[in-house]
Amino acid sequence: MLDFYSKVYEVVALIPFGRVTTYGAIAKALGSGKSSRLVGTAMNYAHELVPDLPAHRVVNRSGLLTGKHHFTGELTMEQLLRLEGIRVVDNQIVEFNSVYWNPMIDL
Repeated sequence: MLDFYSKVYEVVALIPFGRVTTYGAIAKALGSGKSSRLVGTAMNYAHELVPDLPAHRVVNRSGLLTGKHHFTGELTMEQLLRLEGIRVVDNQIVEFNSVYWNPMIDL
């Protein structure tokens, strides 16, 4: 399991500044298209295992900030995205397709 998590973190580390991807896109990039929930679980542990990982750049397939409750401290998931120029309204990324990064294409 930890090996899968490590692969997830490797992909997440490559998400460019100002872009986001989805749990499902990461799962597909790793050859495990039906493992988006497992990617989500890995992201839940990301703060403990890889503190500087840009976990805020991973959202659900609709651009919703479903992992926001895992962010504690001074900056929230929404604040981190806004610092990168990504617009968020009501926990939803505005113009999601324009900031979406597809690891299957871009890796």
